[in-house]
Amino acid sequence: MMRKVSLIVLSAAAGAALTLFVTQPRSVLVGSSARAATSDTYRQLNLFGDVFERVRTDYVEKPDDSKLVESAISGMLTGLDPHSSYMDAKSFRDMQVQTRGEFGGLGIEVTMEDGLVKVVSPIDDTPASKAGILANDIITNLDDEAVQGLTLNQAVDKMRGPIGTKIKLKIIRKGQENPIDVTLVRDNIRVRSVRSRIQSDDIAYIRITTFNEQTTEGLKKSISDLQSQIGDKLKGYIIDLRNNPGGLLEEAVTVSDALLDRGEIVSTRGRNAEETQRRSAHPGDLTKGKPVIVLINGGSASASEIVAGALQDHKRATLIGTRSFGKGSVQTIIPLGSGNGALRLTTARYYTPSGRSIQAKGIVPDIEVLQDVPDELKSRTDTKGEASLRGHLRNGTDEKTGSQSYFPSDAAKDKALKMADDLLHGVKINASSPLPGNKAAIEKPANKAAN
Repeated sequence: MMRKVSLIVLSAAAGAALTLFVTQPRSVLVGSSARAATSDTYRQLNLFGDVFERVRTDYVEKPDDSKLVESAISGMLTGLDPHSSYMDAKSFRDMQVQTRGEFGGLGIEVTMEDGLVKVVSPIDDTPASKAGILANDIITNLDDEAVQGLTLNQAVDKMRGPIGTKIKLKIIRKGQENPIDVTLVRDNIRVRSVRSRIQSDDIAYIRITTFNEQTTEGLKKSISDLQSQIGDKLKGYIIDLRNNPGGLLEEAVTVSDALLDRGEIVSTRGRNAEETQRRSAHPGDLTKGKPVIVLINGGSASASEIVAGALQDHKRATLIGTRSFGKGSVQTIIPLGSGNGALRLTTARYYTPSGRSIQAKGIVPDIEVLQDVPDELKSRTDTKGEASLRGHLRNGTDEKTGSQSYFPSDAAKDKALKMADDLLHGVKINASSPLPGNKAAIEKPANKAAN
């Protein structure tokens, strides 16, 4: 029997990590109503064939047949909902690279500035860092080809390549009179989806920027390292999921599992009841029961919302920030064969342990904290959310749009981070928080912190 191999995705943005699973083909409908439906479908397909032939023969210029078919497929999928789409072969490969979290490359985070590639930072222990490339270096040429005129994606594509191959960079560095020529050998690069640091001497701060195949291992390493560094004085953990667009469903489950000792994490429910799947935590909380605070905002979507929802429903963490994006649907990546790309198809909704669908509603934090937004950014700091997307899956009448997604890069100005720090140190107490000492959490829910 033929089987269809598919891939699961959870993300508010195109491109996310993958999980393999196998589904059996559906049984064929029988009976007169099924035959009538099939006959009507074939009539519609004949209509498509007629239009296709008319375009091929009568359009003012000779069209590319393959592009016509791809456009038709793309139109069919984008007409379903905002997250279903067609990916051509290159887009599919790019998505796989992004979601694996590793690739052959140089190990530099870059951005585009004035038409040139600017180094944000080199990644530790990569060809870039070993060659002495520095933050704020400007890359003007790649293998003697000018960067000017390329898009950022095109420049990144040129820097990536097979492990062991060479590439020459021409760099302009502030303070250096002449450009610097550097030849690098590409190596296996792992994208850092988890970053961590010690906050206020006795708090473990862990930021998760995406859910790719490296995320759970990155989280485990960060927890272990911070426990060793802080020792017995460790007061708790801050997990920062702000502006994390999502990613791999499996990673969202395993990240939640690392912080829970028992209970359901998430359920996914498709069109048919037999497709419902439930995922539960295994014994063993890596934080050893220490208090956990999760930071979310309007840019926290999909897989991020699974983690936040599971920890909130189990009262394992206090959520601080602003309402999340509200993407509560699951996409399955279905490869179409060698060289033919893939379908990204919405196949299920997901639900938090208490049975909440956050689709087009988002997760409301236990404590709402609004940031002070600079005047020049005030018109660009709110996300409109899932409910604002045309063709989104509906979820009752109480859908929500708009939530603040800004937070300052300067930790000293980050009001949500300050609130988390104060709660963990007992400087502030909030009735909605399940942290030790806040026993009123269940009896007197509240949305604002007491000063």
